[in-house]
This record gives sequence, C-alpha cells and structure tokens, in this order.
Amino acid sequence: MLFSTLAFSLANVLIKKVGHLPAMEIVMFRCLVGVGFCFYGLRKANADWRGSNRKSLLLRGLFGTTALYFFFITLQNIPLASAMTIQYLSPIFTTIIAIFLLKEKVKALQWVFYAIAFSGVLFIERFDARISLFFLVIGIVSAFCSGVAYNLVRSLREREHPLTVVLHFQIVGLIAGFLFTLFEWETPTGLDWLYLFLIGLFSQLGQIFLTKALQKEKAASVAIVNYSGLIYGLFFGWLVFGEVQGFESLTGMILVVCGVVLSVVYSRRQSDLEKIEATNG
Repeated sequence: MLFSTLAFSLANVLIKKVGHLPAMEIVMFRCLVGVGFCFYGLRKANADWRGSNRKSLLLRGLFGTTALYFFFITLQNIPLASAMTIQYLSPIFTTIIAIFLLKEKVKALQWVFYAIAFSGVLFIERFDARISLFFLVIGIVSAFCSGVAYNLVRSLREREHPLTVVLHFQIVGLIAGFLFTLFEWETPTGLDWLYLFLIGLFSQLGQIFLTKALQKEKAASVAIVNYSGLIYGLFFGWLVFGEVQGFESLTGMILVVCGVVLSVVYSRRQSDLEKIEATNG
C-alpha cells in the first residue's frame, strides 16, 4: 500500500510538472497508457474486454473521467497536498451515495465524522490564500464523481472482470480527451513526452499495488494506510515546488484525514459486529 501511495504521488507530481498542458490532454495520455496495460492484462487472463453490463460500465467511465479531469485541474492550480486532501473526501461521498444507489445505511455517529472532515476542508480554504473557492468546489465535485464511480465499481463486483471495468474507464477517458484536444491542444515538448508516459505508468503501478493490497488485507486497513499519501504530498510539494503549508492548513488536513479514517474504522467495526450477531442468531 505504501508503494501504491508513492506511485500515485509521483504521478501527481508529474501532472503538476506538465501544468502548462490542458488537463484533458493529460487525461488522454494517461488513459492511452492505461488502455495498453489493460488490454495486455485481459489477454493474459483470457477475459472478455467488452463486458456485459455496458450501461454501468459507460457510467463508471464517465464519472471516473470527470473526477480525473477535475482532480488534474486542482493539481495544476493549488498546492499538491491540498489537492490530495480534498480528494480524500471521496470515501465520504462513496458512503453517502451508497445510501441511494446500493440501499446501504449510515450510522448517526458517521455523520459526525463526515462533519469533521468537511470542516477540515473549509479550514484549509479559509486560511490558505492559494486556494480559491472556485478550485475548492472543483475539488469537491471531483471527490463526489469519484464516489459515484466507486459505487458503480462495487455494483459491478463479481459481474465483470476488474480489468474490464478499469479498461472501460480508460477508453472513455481516452475518447473524451481526444475530443477535447480537437478544440484545445498544446503540443508537448522535450521532457513533456517522458512525463506524460510516466504519469500513465505510475498511475497503473499505483492501481496494481492497491489491488494487491486489497486482496491481502482488510479494506479498512488499506484505506487507513492510503492516507500516508498526504505525507508524500507534503514532502514532494515542498521539495519540488517549494510549497510550504502553514499551521492552519496542516490542522485542516489532519481534520480531513481523521474524519475519514474514523468513519472507515467505525463502519468496518459495525459491519463486523453485525456479522457476529447474525452468526450467533
């Protein structure tokens, strides 16, 4: 999981490095590399790339691409660690959306944890002049779209090969990115080409390590370790871009992480208790 968060963090650093390119153009190149990896994996697994739940796969791709596009915009315009922190709200949206999409229940205490996390985001925006309300909203919309996409992935569990789900997301991103570049295109130069390839490569490696972690450990444990990415974000933001976080911003980040982690731990504990009660019954 530490390798996964490191790989994703390196991808985020490189996205900021090519910040002079349109965000959707970066999405296109990232997805182009991902499509190649997915087709290779599906061929090796002898799995059908087309899938059978076309509508859900398309929706997953659309929401996933939208989330990625808005996240790239925040990465390009606000400090690295702040953009990553706002994106960490996605598990909260995943849980809330699951109430309507998957008919799941949310305990009263979880709403308290959600309030703590959102107060942290507002804390960051309030005390960091580098973050405008516009980019804060863009980041929150990105987290929301990620939440929708995650729920669609969960609804496809055991109905589609995991790589088929990822592939359709990459294909939608590739097509959408290509259409956008017809109207807004900036030709990459020099190291841009290497950075764009590495963005796709590190993103794919992050996904592979994340999948392996989820296969070997409980989701709650994996989710908690995932927030170590904030440490990478703070370090790389300072080292590469000279971004220094004030005490108030760091406090806001801690509130976000604590709120989400407490929610994840509490949710998993309640789930385990319900399973024990069902077994005893």
